[in-house]
Amino acid sequence: MTCRPGVRRCRPMERTPEHQLPGQLIEHLLGERGWTQEVLAIVLGYTRQAVNMIVSGSRRVDAEMALKLGTVFGIDAARFLDLQQKWDLKVAKAKLAEESDPGLIRRADLFGKLPVAEMIRRGWVAAKDVRDPAIEPALARFFGVESPDEIEVLPFAAKRTDVFGDPTAAQLAWFHRVRQIAQDMVLTAPYSEAALRAALPKLKRLMTAPEDAADVAPVLLGCGVRYAIVETIGNAKIDGVAFWLRDGVAPVIAVSTRFDRIDNFWFVLRHEIEHVLRGHGKGKVMLDADMGEGELADSSVAAEEQAANEAAADFCVSQDMLQQFIAAKTPIFTERDVRGFAHMLRVHPGIVAGQVRHATGRMELFHKLLAKIRFAVTAKATVDGWGDVVPLTQH
Repeated sequence: MTCRPGVRRCRPMERTPEHQLPGQLIEHLLGERGWTQEVLAIVLGYTRQAVNMIVSGSRRVDAEMALKLGTVFGIDAARFLDLQQKWDLKVAKAKLAEESDPGLIRRADLFGKLPVAEMIRRGWVAAKDVRDPAIEPALARFFGVESPDEIEVLPFAAKRTDVFGDPTAAQLAWFHRVRQIAQDMVLTAPYSEAALRAALPKLKRLMTAPEDAADVAPVLLGCGVRYAIVETIGNAKIDGVAFWLRDGVAPVIAVSTRFDRIDNFWFVLRHEIEHVLRGHGKGKVMLDADMGEGELADSSVAAEEQAANEAAADFCVSQDMLQQFIAAKTPIFTERDVRGFAHMLRVHPGIVAGQVRHATGRMELFHKLLAKIRFAVTAKATVDGWGDVVPLTQH
């Protein structure tokens, strides 16, 4: 009990009842004042029917009405709006529960993470557009699962591709497309590590001119390596991948050529070849993304990636010779010096330029030497992207 000073009679302190609707709060306030709905209608300048609709909850309380009620009753207008918002949310939840749409969260994940529209445009999934009812079953088939709920980009899906690192949904989609293409390839010879090692000098001889790189695909296929060039998708920033099929006896290499530069292509390709030669990718898929401009990784990266980076850099340009060249020419590097060094190494000047740029951190150098190469490397390879779609027979 509480009493005001100077007052003899005391009465129990009344607790304000909890209200679910703005109308219930209005009724409470009317009762405190001994008003009727008709009195409130006169004060507000509304009809009796309009006030009754507000009190009964059949008419929502908007911001303007809340301000008027707050003024009339001398309380914060936000109380009316807060009650209205909470009630609206409760009604919406009840309606959603009645409609029972268990796919709502799944669709939010799928369409929020995957570049679905681009996958349709690229011919990866068979659907007219993102609103096509067939899109979710098509996505399930693409990821090789029975139900859309099992698609591995969903947080609750049990099945996961064992990929090194933490791939994004777009990167996983790119990888699955590569795997589809690789599974569909028919090679005339099984993989041979000895043949792949013996092919390295052959590949080295293809580094003198962009057009010579057209023979990369026949060389790798001849060693039993499934090889494809697949355009990256969405914001995946994919550079390449190395993994194995058929219980670790059939290696796969794919590159994206997203930079379309001679130095980047050879670095990424040799990087993936080193993964295969070392047997990387049998336990975990070696998915290489955002490799930048062919840089060497620092000591913080995984040992597998460090080894592949070092092998790739040394294949492009002997790192001992590169350091000697840089020491001799620093701080002034001329195009003539780069061309002469490249001629001695029997590689394209753009490959030397790329290594010099990285080693010195001077990325503004030698842009003109960084020749495009995609036109050549796609000439004899299996290509998916840039308007081409690989037709699959088994998927």
